[in-house]
Amino acid sequence: MDHTQVKDYVQQNKQRFLDELMELLRIPSVSADPKYKPDVLRMAEAVKEKLEAAGAEKVEVSQTKGYPVVYGEKMIDPKLPTVLVYGHYDVQPADPLELWHSPPFEPVIKTTPIHPDGAIFARGSCDDKGQAYMHVKAFELMMRTNTLPCNVKFMIEGEEEVGSANLAAWVKENKERLKADIILISDTSMIGNKTPSIDTGLRGLAYMEVEVTGPNRDLHSGVYGGAVANPINILCKMIASMHDKSNHITIPGFYDKVLKLSAKERKELNKAPFKLANYKKDLEIGDIHGEKGFTTLERTGIRPTLDVNGIWGGYTGEGAKTVLPSKAYAKISMRLVPGQNSTQISNLFAKHFKKIAPKGVKVKVTAHHGGEPVVVSTSSHAYLSAAKAMEQSYGKKPIPTRGGGSIPIVALFKKELGLDSILFGFGLDSDALHSPNEHYGVFNYLKGIETIPLFYKNFANQK
Repeated sequence: MDHTQVKDYVQQNKQRFLDELMELLRIPSVSADPKYKPDVLRMAEAVKEKLEAAGAEKVEVSQTKGYPVVYGEKMIDPKLPTVLVYGHYDVQPADPLELWHSPPFEPVIKTTPIHPDGAIFARGSCDDKGQAYMHVKAFELMMRTNTLPCNVKFMIEGEEEVGSANLAAWVKENKERLKADIILISDTSMIGNKTPSIDTGLRGLAYMEVEVTGPNRDLHSGVYGGAVANPINILCKMIASMHDKSNHITIPGFYDKVLKLSAKERKELNKAPFKLANYKKDLEIGDIHGEKGFTTLERTGIRPTLDVNGIWGGYTGEGAKTVLPSKAYAKISMRLVPGQNSTQISNLFAKHFKKIAPKGVKVKVTAHHGGEPVVVSTSSHAYLSAAKAMEQSYGKKPIPTRGGGSIPIVALFKKELGLDSILFGFGLDSDALHSPNEHYGVFNYLKGIETIPLFYKNFANQK
């Protein structure tokens, strides 16, 4: 099947492909909230049904200590290369609901300036149901046209958005059936629909929660204010002290093992199309902010960060309550770069945070999930196969980029399976991942289904 035939098949089945994705998006598979457990399990069964309908064999909902992994395969010849497809069927919480323009689990297609052909608005549309389902439909295309050129295995999990805590054990237990030559992942973004790109690196993650306790109970702020440490005030000061005037992170040892890019490598990274005016306009910000001495592309791709993801304490209801709270809390994430280790950074953070706390409060630090940074070779046969597929599909060579996000399991796959991953993403950074009004372009979804079979064809043609 040539590229024209692939495009024709996609166009002929466009509406069905969209309808099937919309069906999956209606299932609120929020792994972080226990009240959605029945829906997450229902989603796993739905993925199983879709894989079977597409032609996969040995499909099962494989149990873990948390949510299950859906596995399926199509082995046409053990002598041929094998592609292992990874994705996740769980989604982020939709909060705050009031900021959505349409209900998060009632998908609708609306046009936008960036997506004139329409975008699917729903939680999980881009991250990662839409992108994972592209692979199922691309597989279906190859099966129904009898053009599948190599073996394929699917591993689609339900805990990525909560750190994939149980995936490592499952992978270790299933090493034999996960044997493959490369892992293909679509859970990343491109520069733009007219500027294809492939991520060649991802930052790692260390996610922490802190609790600051002052008095043994909430106090009257008039009676005790000014005499007793206010945990919220203290917490804010502690957090603020973790960056200096140049926005460098002040945790001792934080940068010790950061691998620095050469001037040549930095120059290549900054060749990616980027317009600061458009960036600020899209985010409606007056100016950018970040570590001194680095460009925006460098700050989001090759430099580590520390950010507060949530902060709370005291009275936050309607009206006023003059309370001096007993406790204050924050969730803090650190994005890591090659050379750094999530466990080491978590320990450095905990030691420093406790050290800077004044005597008037007690501090508790909890490390949640973490993951390691990765860098992908741009000279491997798999990467070149992906780059060629994008060039065939888009009519121009993709630009290698560094992704700012984290997919902790990429490092896990390398460690446990000895396999590299190709980060074959088709979303855009502007698609509001993890935010209200998440969306995924109809063009991007269909283009992914069109491009993925080209990767298989190129990859099967070994050097």
